[in-house]
Formats: sequence, C-alpha cells, structure tokens
Amino acid sequence: MVKNILGILLIVTVCFSCNDKNEKRYVPKSSGDINSIVVVADNVLWENQVGDAIRDVLAAPIEGLSKEEPRFSMSQMPTQVFSGFARKNRTVLQIVKGKDAATKIATDAYARPQTMVVISGQTNDEIIEQIKQNSEKIVDAFNKTEITERQLRTSKSLFNDDPIKKNLGFSLRFPSAYRIAKSEEDFFWIRRDIKTGNVDMLLYEVPLSTIRKGDSAVVDIVRVRDSVGKIHIEGAAEGTFMGTEEAFTPFISDIIVDNKPTYETRGLWDLKNAFMSGPFINYAIEDKVNDRYVIVEGYVFAPSIPKRDYIFELESIIKSIAIQ
Repeated sequence: MVKNILGILLIVTVCFSCNDKNEKRYVPKSSGDINSIVVVADNVLWENQVGDAIRDVLAAPIEGLSKEEPRFSMSQMPTQVFSGFARKNRTVLQIVKGKDAATKIATDAYARPQTMVVISGQTNDEIIEQIKQNSEKIVDAFNKTEITERQLRTSKSLFNDDPIKKNLGFSLRFPSAYRIAKSEEDFFWIRRDIKTGNVDMLLYEVPLSTIRKGDSAVVDIVRVRDSVGKIHIEGAAEGTFMGTEEAFTPFISDIIVDNKPTYETRGLWDLKNAFMSGPFINYAIEDKVNDRYVIVEGYVFAPSIPKRDYIFELESIIKSIAIQ
C-alpha cells in the first residue's frame, strides 16, 4: 500500500515537472527590428487625433541629428488582427477605447522579452490625455527595452577591452567589429568602418574640477571636446581637426549611468577648415571616487544616410560602462 502511494506521488510529481518545463519551453521569443514599435489601435483611432498624439510622442525627432529622424519607427494594426505572430513583437503600444482612463506597462505579456504599454480611456480625449501625461514614462520604457536588446546583440561578439581597463579603469562592451585606431596612456580612439563612412568612439578622463555644475556644464563639455579633438582627431588636410558645430546648440541633460550622475550631451561635430560633419553623443560621467569625469563620446560620419540607429548603437555601448 505504501509502495503504491509512493508510486502515485512520483508519477504526479513527474507530470507536474514536465508541465512546468513545457510551459517554459514554449514561451515564444520576441522579435522585431531595433526601435520598431507595433501600435495596436483601430484604424479610425490611428487616423484621427489619437494617432496624431501617438506620433507626436513616439515619432518625435531625436535631438542632436543634422536631419530629422523619428525616435521610433511604427507600424499600426487593428485590434482584431493582433494575434499569433503579431503578438511576438518586442515593443507594443495598445490603445483600448471604452474602458477607464489608465496607462499600464506589462512585461513579457505575450513573448519574452517584451514591453507592452496599454493605454485606455472612455473617449478619445481621455486617451489623448493619458498619452500626453505619460509620454516620458512611455518613451523611457520602450527605450530601456531597446537598449537592453541592442546590448544583447552586441554581446554575441565582444572586443577585448583589457587595454581600456588597464589604462582608464573601466570596462566597455562593444562589438569586435571596432578597432583601436589610436591609444595613449589616458586616451583611446576606437573606430568601426561602415559602407558610407565610420562610427567612432573617444574615451578619456578629465579632473572633476574641469566641468562646472549648472548652466556652465555644457560650455565646459564643449570646450573639453574641442581641445581633445584638436589634439587627437586631425583631418587628412593640414590644419583640419574635429570641433563642435558652432551654429548648432548642443542638447544637454542630467541622467544616471553606471549609478553615477552623468551629463548627456547631443550635438553636431564638424571638421574645422573642411567639409565634414555629423552627430555626436557625449557622456561625462562623474567618478567622485577617482576625482575625475570619465568621458565617453560616440560620433558618426555617414553622409546622406539615416544616422539614428548608429547613434543608438553608440548610446547602448556607452551605457554598458562599468567603472572600477
């Protein structure tokens, strides 16, 4: 009798274990291009003021690019066809009319990894109000998901950053497609060739007193990057060097990188006394322990083609930094 009971318990345990394993095994993997969002909304909503409000938030131009490019690319589908493979997209925005006004963010609702923002309201005006009130939260949720995805793709083939760790005291996860073009004790110029130009990074440090707080920060950051460009990034012709485009005011914001206060500056660089330019993204990371700012900058030279995805790649790389 005891043996029979033990046998039954064993069979039940095995069955439950198999069910648990099967559930985990069949959770679908998400898909989708980087910075591409599926908007689930009835056609009439997408084509009226609700759609306009969505586009104002998710397709707003990215700061610091020479030509306007949307923050996210979007594709819309009606609610009734949002099933099957369509639910596997990594980033989804769903609009639900006829329910109480709310904005909810779900994780891995239909696939993994997945971020799904559901916005509801009884009327169009309520939905639009939810979009406007929660615009920063919505963008931040999608952006974090895409940064993580970009970093995951990068991790499949990493460059050996031991020289950077040794000389500058931090690690940085970037693809093996990059190369070190120039290195000194406290400076690295890292490059990746693309069909139409190049995607580069500059790594260095400055004393903590170099960048003042408040409104003076952007002035100091521009001064520092111009002095570094003049010394290290020279053009092919004599007397040419990298600087900051004077006719374009850089955008600066306070963020956190590696759990440290950071200035994020976006703007345009140009090659002084020549005809080359493009966007840059500069991070000045406050490292109080070592009495310095760690500066990691990425910039793109790619004439006549979109540059959003290249700048985003650089952003994801820089945000992988781990200061020792």
